[in-house]
Amino acid sequence: MTINNHILILAFIVTSVFNGISQTKLSASEQTEFKAKVQKTAQNTETIVSDFVQTKHISVLDNAITSEGKLVFKAPDLVKWEYLKPYQNIAIFKDDQLLVNNEGKRQNIDLGANKMFRSLNSLIVNSIKGDMFDETQFDLEYFKFDQGYLVKFVPKDKRLRKFIASFELKFSGTTSEVDEVKLIEPNDDYTLITFQNRKVNTTVPENAFKN
Repeated sequence: MTINNHILILAFIVTSVFNGISQTKLSASEQTEFKAKVQKTAQNTETIVSDFVQTKHISVLDNAITSEGKLVFKAPDLVKWEYLKPYQNIAIFKDDQLLVNNEGKRQNIDLGANKMFRSLNSLIVNSIKGDMFDETQFDLEYFKFDQGYLVKFVPKDKRLRKFIASFELKFSGTTSEVDEVKLIEPNDDYTLITFQNRKVNTTVPENAFKN
């Protein structure tokens, strides 16, 4: 599998769509207050277990590609995406490695040897926790809508923008947790992940991240 294919695997993992949302920009003071709430939530998050629905929208296809699965996160950086429908696949981020089990075919990918992979891994971990307001890496815009908040990120790294034009995080207005993520590719294709049945700070054993 080529490097580009690996990056597409990572890109396929992250994502959501917010069409039709009536939204207003946050003022500077509102941004500060919102970021403080999200960062406090992230700092208090040790584990996350959540179902998810992922939808991949590709312009050349009439129908979107929908998958269902389960996310498991354990601080500081253990992440497991287990796809259950329509196919069974697992992607685990652990110790600077991406461990892939594609219907029984296993592969280990070294993230530490590639700056791009490290950046994408950090993006995935921090987007799950909601703690990623890094203005050195992203141009950011903050919005409020009826159910919560929306933050738009545009990577400053030109190499990263070849694969990710921008992405958006939708936050709950009550819990400050990430409800949805949207990844937009340079050709305007996008992937959508909506989190459901989220449980925070439950016991997650280390063997949950074995491939």
